[in-house]
Amino acid sequence: MHNLDWEDLRCFVAMTRAGSVSAAARALDVNHSTVLRRLDSLERALGTRLFERFQSGYVMTAAGETLQARLAGVDEQIAAAHSAVGGHDQELSGEIRITTTDTLARSMLIPALARFQQLHPGVRLQLVMNNAFLNLNRREADVALRPSNTPPDTLVGRKLGKLSSAIYASRSYLKAAVKRGIAVDNWAAHEWIGLDDTLAHLEQARWLAQTVPPERIRMRVDSLLAMADATREGLGMAPLLCHLADNDRRLQRITEPDPRFDTGLWLLTHRDLKDTARIKALTSFLYEELTSILAPTAQPVVGSAR
Repeated sequence: MHNLDWEDLRCFVAMTRAGSVSAAARALDVNHSTVLRRLDSLERALGTRLFERFQSGYVMTAAGETLQARLAGVDEQIAAAHSAVGGHDQELSGEIRITTTDTLARSMLIPALARFQQLHPGVRLQLVMNNAFLNLNRREADVALRPSNTPPDTLVGRKLGKLSSAIYASRSYLKAAVKRGIAVDNWAAHEWIGLDDTLAHLEQARWLAQTVPPERIRMRVDSLLAMADATREGLGMAPLLCHLADNDRRLQRITEPDPRFDTGLWLLTHRDLKDTARIKALTSFLYEELTSILAPTAQPVVGSAR
């Protein structure tokens, strides 16, 4: 029995209940030929005839009656199991493991998750902050909020928008630079916050390496969040994420966002989880919440873009 196709058996049960091929097809919402093909497949697998075919209709053989007795109640059990397991996935309860970077967690994700949990207290959230991709295919996480221009094609999700960056400095740093007679856009004359080797793949790091003399890098950090913190404290200029810096009154945008720094922001999950109720509710909620944060805003700038 364990080698038999359950769809073949389902057609057999429908046929025994309905009494005819056409009635079984209507009960299963399939066409007439599908029922005939399934019954033929089951008979070949068992090596015996289950129905005798007469002009007046189908009549069960002794083998068919034996199989019918063995299957009594099986389809109801399968339906009940499907309802119980499927219903569990449709409830807005259970745990969701979410991964993102430290920068995105603090600047946009955690406030959104707080609002989501107020709406759905039955969902337990676990947040893993990691600047490398956790493997959703191995279920290291259920949902990922990730900056990437090439998201893994093995996952499904939606692009929320783009993360834009521009050059910023603290107002106190700019005031001191003006007193020293340094032009705002004379990059080589300024102090800078750089990125260490762990973030050397970012376009911001490449731009700094090409534009700023190494001796002008006052501090290197391994996080865009730390870069913003150091800039806020007046340690130097830096290319910062606009959504992180624009609302900070201590920071001044010096240039317009540079398209070279643009990175797509993706909300991703595993293909097998996308229709689970709690995953679907969270990803839909986050899409609405986070796309509004990423909407571009006009900001006054000083100096001129290089």
